[in-house]
This record gives sequence, structure tokens and C-alpha cells, in this order.
Amino acid sequence: MRVEVITTGTELLLGEIVNENFVYLARELNQRGFDVLYQTTVGDNPGRIKEALRLAASRADIVITSGGLGPTRGDITKEEAAEYCGVPLYMDLEVWNHIQELLSRRNACITSNNDKQALVPSGAIVLRNEVGTAPGLVLKHAVDGTVFILLPGPPYELRYICRHELFPYLEKEYAHLGIIKSHTLKVRGLGESRVAAMLDDLIVRQTNPTIALYARHGDILVRLTAKAPSAAEADALIARLQYNIEAVIGRYVYGYDEDSLPEVLGKELLKQQKWIAFAESCTGGLATSLMTDVPGSSAYVKGSVVSYTEAVKNGLLAVSKTDLERKGAVSPEVARQMAEGVREKLGTDLGVSVTGLAGPGGGTKKKPVGLVYMAVADADGTVCREFHFSGSRTQIKLRAAMAAIGLAFDRAKGLLKPTAEDEKATQQSREKKARKAEREARKQKRLQAGGGEK
Repeated sequence: MRVEVITTGTELLLGEIVNENFVYLARELNQRGFDVLYQTTVGDNPGRIKEALRLAASRADIVITSGGLGPTRGDITKEEAAEYCGVPLYMDLEVWNHIQELLSRRNACITSNNDKQALVPSGAIVLRNEVGTAPGLVLKHAVDGTVFILLPGPPYELRYICRHELFPYLEKEYAHLGIIKSHTLKVRGLGESRVAAMLDDLIVRQTNPTIALYARHGDILVRLTAKAPSAAEADALIARLQYNIEAVIGRYVYGYDEDSLPEVLGKELLKQQKWIAFAESCTGGLATSLMTDVPGSSAYVKGSVVSYTEAVKNGLLAVSKTDLERKGAVSPEVARQMAEGVREKLGTDLGVSVTGLAGPGGGTKKKPVGLVYMAVADADGTVCREFHFSGSRTQIKLRAAMAAIGLAFDRAKGLLKPTAEDEKATQQSREKKARKAEREARKQKRLQAGGGEK
């Protein structure tokens, strides 16, 4: 079945809000066997909405709209769709009672224009909206057979109606279309070309399911898509291909579908019964914030130090003043010491550091904006990596924070091996700490012997 999605609202055309509804509808409909072929965005103008409906009906079997079902004069999608289908509107008392009850529960006043949302085109199927006042509607044109599905604009309400009302209706009404399902494997530690090379035999032989590779935020996504008469059969097809793929790259797969790096790192830390701490400079605590967005993260995130200044780096994390002066705060030497310092200071199994230049100013030819050093310290030593990010200050901070979490995950999983430089730096750090401990021991011995300090 050919589908066109029409999103209405002048605010979309002005760029004031992101069109989340189309992304959600396109993904969910395609997975259910519907072919989303067109997408139109139109402002709150009667003539243009009418033309958009007419054009969509000429080239699609199902036309889905979002927005324009509210109580204001600018909400006109329902009226235009009813006029196009040549049917009148009537007051649906069940919908009106729901609106009154919902507004009463919210201690909101019922205004004179709220009854507009209870008007329903004659012959339409009402899709109940338990989280808002505007119901969804399914209306079929009596002559050309086009099915119009009208949904509210707020994403939370649209998704509620889709999950509880619209998708069950479509799956029953169009069961003969079959199911298209996708499943995504999330990969770390390999580049896109390397994954493609390792999976080349499977990619060449792909039929149903298909394999698609994407690079996103430092990860590689391997999406498997199957078409079958039922969801169970599609799942079975995907499971067989997934088994073959994971036989090749399984150790690099960190999660699936909606899994996030903070979540899977947390699960890995819980499994290993380990604690983590962060020392953040250019990210300003963002990596820690992302980790603690996950419920239950207090079981593995011990704390963090936002060491934004050199004084804090030296005073709290014991970063060498000499290295700060000679190497600079944005350097592998400082990154390593930050990771080791926060690990020692907070008594954790892993210490993670981030130091770099988020911009927009402060960059040089030698150290440009976007240069970031990250390190992970654990009982086996410290590994440090250099990254170069592009984008705005906010984008660089987010990319760096996610990369730091990814680096910690790779280290926890044993995927991040030390380089010769890492091993040398770790050895030097241990020797330095041993000399310091020896000096402290001699000092204590003198004090105990009554010799005083020298």
C-alpha cells in the first residue's frame, strides 16, 4: 500500500520545531509492510492544505496527516479532510465527555472552543487518545477509496494513538501485506570499511533479510531487514542471519536497536562489579551526566571531577605543574594523569579523562579546535587516544563525551589494547609513584625517629 504523510503546521516550515512525527511514522509503517513514498509539509492555510490532500489522494492509497486537530481557528486539517471527502461533521458525545473528564483531571478550564475537538466526520472511525484532547480519525473517501488517517501533532499523543489504536487497526485491516522488520547491531572498535570487508561474503549473498551498514557517532550500525507474512517469521529470518554475522564480528557488537553506550557500559560494569569515575575538562561533566541519565547508575558511577582549570587539575588530580606548563592542558601526558588521578582520588576500578579544545576559539595550527585527548586508567595501566572532532562547541562536547564512554566500554570489554607508547607511559608513571612513595616512607621514618623534616 502506497502511503503519503502530510505534516501540517507553519512552525515546521519556519524551522521552529523538528519534524519528529514523520521520522517515527516512516520507520514504523515501513516495518509493517507499508510503502511510505511521499512526505509533504504544509502550513496552516486552508487552500494549501486542501491542495496537499488532493495531490496525496492522487498518488497514495493511504494519506496520514499529523497536526491541525486542536481547538484553535488555525487547526483546520480535520475540516479540510471532511470537506474533501464530502461528509459533514457531528458532535461525538463520547469524545466530548472524554475531553471534559481529561481537562477536569488536569484542573484546566473548559473553554468555548474545546467542543471543536469533539467534532467528527460522518462515517469516520475514532482512534481514542487517552493522553490528549484530540482523537485520531480514520476516514475513507466514498468514491476514490483513499483512506485518510488524521493524527494529532504533539509527538507524545501521536505515538500513543499509533501504539494503542492505529497500528493494531492497520495490522488487522491490512494483514495480507506481510511484515517488514528491522534489527540493528551496534558495533564498536571497527571501522565501516573493516566491517564491510569482514561481512563481505554475507553481504554478497544477501537476499531476504538484507544487510545495510551505517556509520554514526563513532559506531557502526549493521541493520538487518526482513520481509515475511508474520512478525514471527521475520524474526526467525533475522535471527539466522544475525547468528552468522555475530560468528564473524560478535566480539565487537556492544548492543542492539535502542541500546545506548551509557546503558551498555553500565551493564558491563555491573557484570564485572566495577566502579568508574570521570575527570572532565572540555566536556564539563557531560560524560558523567550521560552515564547518570541511566536509572540505577549509582551502582557503578562513583563520581567525577570537572577539572576545567589547571589549578583543579593540579590540586585535585595531582597533574604535574611542569607538564601543564610545558605540554599544555590539552596533551596526552595531562590526559593520562587526569585519568590516573581521578581513579586514585575516588578509589575506582576505572578512571576516565577528557581534555581538549571545544572552541570556537582557542585553537592553534598545532592544536586546532576539536583536538581532544582521552585516557582510561585501570589496574593494568593507562591507555590514551587522540581524537579530532568537528562541529559547533555543543556538538564537539557531545561527540567527545560519547567517545569517552565508548573508550571506557572498549577497555572494560578488553577491546582496547595498550600501544607501545601507553606501556612506556604506564611504566614511567609507576616508577614515579614508587619514587614518591619511597620518599614518603623515608620521611615518615625520620619523623618517627625524631629526626624532624629535612
